[in-house]
Amino acid sequence: MISGHVAPGFEEVREQFRANFADRDELGAAVAAYVKGEKVVDLWGGYRDAARQDRWEEDTLVLVYSTSKGMAGMAMALAHSRGLIDYDALVADYWPEFAQNGKAAITVRQLLAHQAGLSGLDVRLNSTTLRDLDYVADALARQKPAWKPGTRQGYHAITIGWYESELIRRVDPEHRSLGRFFADEVAEPLGLEFYIGLPDSVPPGRVASIQGSSIASMLAHVRTMPTGMMASFLRRGSHTYRAFTNPRTRGPADLDKPKYRAVEIPAGNGIGQVRSIARAYSDLSQGGPDLGLTERTFEEITAPPRPPSGNPRDLVLWVPAAYSLGFVRPTGDFLFGLGERSLGHPGAGGSFGFADPEAQVGFAYAPNRLGHHLRDDPREKGLRDALYRCLGRGARSGAVGAAQSGS
Repeated sequence: MISGHVAPGFEEVREQFRANFADRDELGAAVAAYVKGEKVVDLWGGYRDAARQDRWEEDTLVLVYSTSKGMAGMAMALAHSRGLIDYDALVADYWPEFAQNGKAAITVRQLLAHQAGLSGLDVRLNSTTLRDLDYVADALARQKPAWKPGTRQGYHAITIGWYESELIRRVDPEHRSLGRFFADEVAEPLGLEFYIGLPDSVPPGRVASIQGSSIASMLAHVRTMPTGMMASFLRRGSHTYRAFTNPRTRGPADLDKPKYRAVEIPAGNGIGQVRSIARAYSDLSQGGPDLGLTERTFEEITAPPRPPSGNPRDLVLWVPAAYSLGFVRPTGDFLFGLGERSLGHPGAGGSFGFADPEAQVGFAYAPNRLGHHLRDDPREKGLRDALYRCLGRGARSGAVGAAQSGS
């Protein structure tokens, strides 16, 4: 059932991974972690499909929902390092049409911190219209903010990725979309297999099928999600409802359909190997040397978040939240890593990837059975906590080649 390896001293992570299948109803999943650039955990197990016919293999890919946002944030950081964007510049400096309807004063920093008031979109998008990047850009440019930019924050659940992509198109000399820019400038140099917009060349059978939530399962776990968020979601026109219902789908599992796998939704449809996410965050935890980040960019993305001028409660998620430059940061009861400089992003259903500069850790986990926690899914958190307990005991970050088998 369980395959892969852990370095000596990290055996507890393997035991927690096994417990996910024995005690937490795991279907299929993978987890990986690097410490100081060395891979110390690389495990996978279970099944790629709900019928439990196809095993999760070493090279299995999986949809990771909003964990994609962290990967997109790395692309934006690289653009900053190359002088293509300035976080404190106006978005309209790069994209003049963006200034419509009260958006002229929005900065790149505010946009990437979910403070722009653009969590919803009036124009209805679907898998066909998303292929027309000019059409999408026009819809984004015409959108009116839902609150005065900079004064509040509300999770731009889907829209932030399209705004990032159009910014990249505007500043990139080759005018590539974010998905294409990521493939060429982030994935290829780092040796990642992670896609924002799944190419036709990838056999569908390599991608784990997402098992969505049944009504009975949702009702059984209703208290694990923020009460205010769930109540707001039931009100048409609320910030929460608007943030999560464009494109209109029957639920998160619909993004796993071929028509949505193929288009670019940088905020929510990244598909890749879990170890690739951990590898990218490993480099980020060390300052991004392989990615090519400058010291200034690294200092920017790990600096304390700048909250909105007004009430910091998230108007979409209804929980304390801290966002900065495309990443989620530790706050409130959602703490990860050893210090405040940690950065990453969780995804719907339980996935999570992050970098911890203090411990120089890159970590990632993703399942194909969607869970019912906004963050800190017990399957993921059990693995993360076990990793840090191992680090606290002085576990050696030895090469995986010398590690013990996890089967």
